Amino acid sequence: MRVTNGMLISNMMRNYNKNMRNLAKLQEQLATGKRILRPSDDPVATSKSLKLRSDLAYNQQYVSNADNAISWLESTELALKDLGDVLQRVRELAVKAGNGSLSLEDRTAIADEIQQLQKHVVQVGNATYSGRYIFAGYKTDQPAFVEQDGELIYEGDKGKIAFEIGIGNRIEVNVTGGEGGAEIDVIYDVLERFKNDLTDPANPPLDGYIEEIDERMIQILSQRSAVGAKVNRFELIRARLNDEEINFTNLLSYNEDVDVAQVIMQLKEAENVYRASLAAGARIIMPTLIDFLR
Repeated sequence: MRVTNGMLISNMMRNYNKNMRNLAKLQEQLATGKRILRPSDDPVATSKSLKLRSDLAYNQQYVSNADNAISWLESTELALKDLGDVLQRVRELAVKAGNGSLSLEDRTAIADEIQQLQKHVVQVGNATYSGRYIFAGYKTDQPAFVEQDGELIYEGDKGKIAFEIGIGNRIEVNVTGGEGGAEIDVIYDVLERFKNDLTDPANPPLDGYIEEIDERMIQILSQRSAVGAKVNRFELIRARLNDEEINFTNLLSYNEDVDVAQVIMQLKEAENVYRASLAAGARIIMPTLIDFLR
């Protein structure tokens, strides 16, 4: 086969462009720190990276969900603590009111304090977290309780709000304010009857309220215990998710990032090859008719 000058130049340009592309790729890898710059560089590694990035995104969302759940539960725990403090104070007043030597004026003063504690109970029952009423079940966009004719009406439902912290893993976080939950309306009713009996001139016996108040305190303590247990569980889950995030990040880095030392050596080698190709090309293009006539 006859080798022409055009064939030599074409081969030289093809090899020259190949060396330049290789040099440019290595320079880009070194500049970005990434081994995979486009899917064609390594289709298998690209697919693995997409899966790792998806897992990392899910994990980060689960961490965010756990943070929100803990904040919700902590707001709930504070509200329940307030209710417990109210009941403790009401119990002290009930013990004091059980003293038959109190005058009507003394009992009226206690009733006034009970009325203020009632208002606080309503305020706690309509406590919010991020603009959502925490004791209203699913109806978080409206107040959980409304006062009406000496009664506290529960406007929420028994809906259970859950946060997803893993595939198929959802944990309920809310405590409802009505029956089966904090039963804040019952607390209000106890205080309302106690207040009315304090101002009754007939001076009815008040000893029975201590037992009712103790029942309410037990109910609130039970709810606080459940909330505290869930906070501990979410904190453990969050710690595990943070460890998994570190693991996913390391795997992603191992799959995508370059070995800087190795790339520098490859770049230096590619530079030498590129310079050699330029030198070889110069020798192919250089000869002219005058060079042969010398």
